[in-house]
Amino acid sequence: MKYNNTSFTVTEARKKLESYCAYQDRCHKEVVQKLKEMRMIPEAIDQIVTHLIQENYLNEERFARSFARGKFNIKKWGKNRIVNELKQRDISRFNISTALKEIDENSYLETLDALAKKRLAQITEKNTQRRKKKLADYLLYRGWESHLVYAKLQELVN
Repeated sequence: MKYNNTSFTVTEARKKLESYCAYQDRCHKEVVQKLKEMRMIPEAIDQIVTHLIQENYLNEERFARSFARGKFNIKKWGKNRIVNELKQRDISRFNISTALKEIDENSYLETLDALAKKRLAQITEKNTQRRKKKLADYLLYRGWESHLVYAKLQELVN
């Protein structure tokens, strides 16, 4: 939503951002971007962000944890992709490592196995090397670690 000619008071903007953050966990970068779209001045942005943090509408650790859980469980992303996406959102290293602890190691490996088998069944290529490459490219793009991907290729593609 664009706010071209609308101007907001600090109170109106704060209420809007409270709803925005209550609807879904947000990172600081998204909130600041939203406030800039609302054409708020830097002092107002700082004041609103501080309020959102104090009232627990904005919590970077909670955001990172739910982001990691969601992208792994729903989109089947690997840790590399999750880490890169969190870095793009300016999440701290500490919060990124905390977020990765949300992913259970056994379900992580089971998900990789299921994802690789499903994708391999979809690849119609007859040449073994090309099949391996297509599967590897797919898994690496989704952020799975290369050593896990290549171990899975050895196991599945002969």
